[in-house]
Amino acid sequence: MSGPRTRGLPPVFTRVPTRDRVVFLTIDDGVDQDPATLRMLRELHVPYTAFLSDDAVDGGWEYFRAAHAQGAALQNHTLLHRYLPGLSRAAQRHEICGMQDTLRRHYGRAATLFRPPYGSYNRDTLEVARSCGIRAVPLWEAEVFPGRVVYRDSDLHPGDLVLTHFQGRAQWNGSMADALRTFLRTVTEKGYAVARLEDYI
Repeated sequence: MSGPRTRGLPPVFTRVPTRDRVVFLTIDDGVDQDPATLRMLRELHVPYTAFLSDDAVDGGWEYFRAAHAQGAALQNHTLLHRYLPGLSRAAQRHEICGMQDTLRRHYGRAATLFRPPYGSYNRDTLEVARSCGIRAVPLWEAEVFPGRVVYRDSDLHPGDLVLTHFQGRAQWNGSMADALRTFLRTVTEKGYAVARLEDYI
């Protein structure tokens, strides 16, 4: 997203311009906090960015402290995962800046990246995000579930952001480990590596 109307606002993107055959794993929300997930990501050396919402984490901040300690970047996905374009500017500020305060309280620093719930935003969202210290708004090109990948386009491309969720059998017909295996098998078969998003933006 670019142009005179958005100049000075955090850029919104679904793909990072690069010739490297890499994609980026992003994991949203924070509902499922299975230690086996962190163990799998650590043992396989998979870099990822976690976009956390306070209501989904539901007090499980130690779990994500462990994720951060093993290399995950912890970023902003709002307090209550609400549809932001339906909110007033003040309410959007509460959602975004409030989550910045929450991250700062638990981890000593606020986020630099912000993903709006459902990928939905308006100009107020971007202006508020900028005022809260957000530098960029990454969305996604593909979404991973246990056993399948859903593409916005027809396939993966260099620099694509891939979305999955901290969810388990209560939300899916499968586990988070199943979704991660689907992701890793897909990117490997297509000849991609997984890179750390924050190293490319």
